[in-house]
Amino acid sequence: MEVHHHPHVEGKRFKHYLFEFFMLFLAVFCGFLAENFREHQLEKEKEYQYIKSLISDLKDDTAAIDQQVQGDETSVALCDSFCIFLDSPDMALKNGDGIYYAARVGNRRSPLVNNTRTFDQLTNSGGFRLIRKSETSNRIMDYYSQFPLLRMMENIFNDENSAYKNAESQVIDPAILRRQQNTDNSINRSSDNPPLLTYDRTLLKQLEFKVVQMNGSRRAMIPIMEKIKQSAIDLLNYLEQTYQLK
Repeated sequence: MEVHHHPHVEGKRFKHYLFEFFMLFLAVFCGFLAENFREHQLEKEKEYQYIKSLISDLKDDTAAIDQQVQGDETSVALCDSFCIFLDSPDMALKNGDGIYYAARVGNRRSPLVNNTRTFDQLTNSGGFRLIRKSETSNRIMDYYSQFPLLRMMENIFNDENSAYKNAESQVIDPAILRRQQNTDNSINRSSDNPPLLTYDRTLLKQLEFKVVQMNGSRRAMIPIMEKIKQSAIDLLNYLEQTYQLK
């Protein structure tokens, strides 16, 4: 018995399998493209959220710097007067009110509190990979790299403040300091020219020297903060223009 072959049927089966393979490949490839597009859109949206949050942080920083600089400038002027009052026993005898007020208020200073929530998220969670423009990442890093210098100066000020308090304890009567303080922690300026513990020239000069040191560090921090503020403004403008968020 002769065996009959069906070449046309086998050819059709091969083409059918090839077509099915192609359709399956096309479906998988299209799914991959769709998923890739979706992830790209999600990452783009996350980037915009980070930028919006960073802009909010920068606005907080500029407001905090303005307040800090204003307070430091007031304290610098107060401590300059403090030094004049301590310059001689005669000056100290006449300016007890100014001395006690400056002694109570002049050394007060809190560190600048800047908002790092978004920067911390970008750094700790790998969020910087979502920032597509390298210039944006570089500008953000450059801005926050300015704060260590300010923190160093704040630490120096704190050390000088501790030394100042040691010198102050030899000249200033703590009972009068307590009398000046209100229940809400505000300070009253006396008007009865209260006496110091001593009018010894050497001790007055030692206290004055500590005030000069402390005031010098505070004065040096003002231009640092003003530079940081300008950098914040420049970064704000760049982000708003680049990401069209105005």
